Amino acid sequence: MSTAQAVPARTPQRESRPTKHRGRWIAIALTVIGLLVVVLGTKVVPQGEEAATTEAFDKATFGAEQFPIVQEGITERAVPAPELAEAIAADPAAAAEEHGVEAAGQTVYSTTFTGTVGEGEAGLYEVEVEGMPEEVTVRMQTGPAINGTELRDATGEYDFGQFTNQIEYQDAGAALNEEMKKQVLDPIDLATLPGQTVTVTGAFTAINPEGWLVTPVSMEVQG
Repeated sequence: MSTAQAVPARTPQRESRPTKHRGRWIAIALTVIGLLVVVLGTKVVPQGEEAATTEAFDKATFGAEQFPIVQEGITERAVPAPELAEAIAADPAAAAEEHGVEAAGQTVYSTTFTGTVGEGEAGLYEVEVEGMPEEVTVRMQTGPAINGTELRDATGEYDFGQFTNQIEYQDAGAALNEEMKKQVLDPIDLATLPGQTVTVTGAFTAINPEGWLVTPVSMEVQG
């Protein structure tokens, strides 16, 4: 009878401590790397330089410098109102291509006319212009608030890409309106306009071809 010596069962080896804690060290390493990226990616800007890069758009300076340029550009492009009305009635697309400037999906025209000022309301005056079609009403705005961006858009020289953001782009239009009011309208006694003959050059957006609202860049009161 043979006797077999029992072989002790092999005890599995315990996992080594480095293996057990490997995940913890990886997490710590990733955290350190993340902190380094944040620190190295942060730019320290000197106080003076920061002020220079965040300087606000100067409306007053822009208006004073650019309005004379806009005034000249609109005057050069201006088409006599009766002629322009006839062109728009005959072929709106051709008139827009020849005489207009596209802005925000609308056509902005520059025009000039002489006529008699009617009664005004809220700074809007109707002007009776000889030679205009009967169905077309011409009005001009005189403030106190000058609305719209016709002065900014009428020459085609200013677009959104020239400005930092939409607010600055809007401010550019407002600055031109304010400067126009200061140079063109403030010297005129607007309360005495009804019944007088005026020669006006300005711009309007062709929202309604039978209703023009002109923002002037020049106005001469002839009495």
